[in-house]
Amino acid sequence: MPLHDACRPAVRAGAGRAAALPVIALCALLAACSSAPTRHGKVEGESFQAGELIQSDSNRMATLAMKENLDSLVRIMDKLYRRNPGEWKKTAESREAAVAYVRIAIMERQPWQELQGERDVAALSLALRPDFTGDRVAAFVYAAADTIITAHGNRTSFTLVDGLDPQRVFNAARNLEIANWILNSRKSSSGQPLLLSNELAEQERNLSFEREMGKIIGRLDLVASFTTERYRRSVIGYGQGLLAGPFMQFLPVR
Repeated sequence: MPLHDACRPAVRAGAGRAAALPVIALCALLAACSSAPTRHGKVEGESFQAGELIQSDSNRMATLAMKENLDSLVRIMDKLYRRNPGEWKKTAESREAAVAYVRIAIMERQPWQELQGERDVAALSLALRPDFTGDRVAAFVYAAADTIITAHGNRTSFTLVDGLDPQRVFNAARNLEIANWILNSRKSSSGQPLLLSNELAEQERNLSFEREMGKIIGRLDLVASFTTERYRRSVIGYGQGLLAGPFMQFLPVR
């Protein structure tokens, strides 16, 4: 038998194995994707409430943004308490209890005693002073929440009779940017960071605090821009009605 005839079956077998490798790799990849452990969640709307009947689209968006911002601040508080356990011990017997106390004070608009009656940006300034000796996590989160609520006219829910000043909402976003920068750069009287927030170690990088603050600032900017655009479009719509009115009348047909 000639040499090339003897080698032909071996060539076909080798080619078959080579062709099968990409198929096996593709199947393995698909199997890995189908069993990925990470769940990204899904968008879910809230159940209908009677109060929505007196809300416009912009009212509803502002209400949802406020809810998400306050929830983000609670998550920030929990993160800061985990990294600074000495702070929650100044407020409660447990981290969970301290979070609950601060949340109630925010939602019920109760003053936080350690802030000495100061509100919004004045409270932020006090909470970020190097010589502040109280629960700095509670004071910072409470003051940040109070700044946001004050900028929204001291409301957390909005209806058709409520209006927003977009400039004040925009200013609140800038104030939180400044507060975030101070928190990450200023030192206490002992030369230590005011609070441990982000982690930038060589082995581990944890920027969850920064991301959550970025979400809050982004939502505030969106509400400010949307409110400004809504007022602007209202004026334009009114002008269009005046100009187009004479040309939009029905013509006689008989």
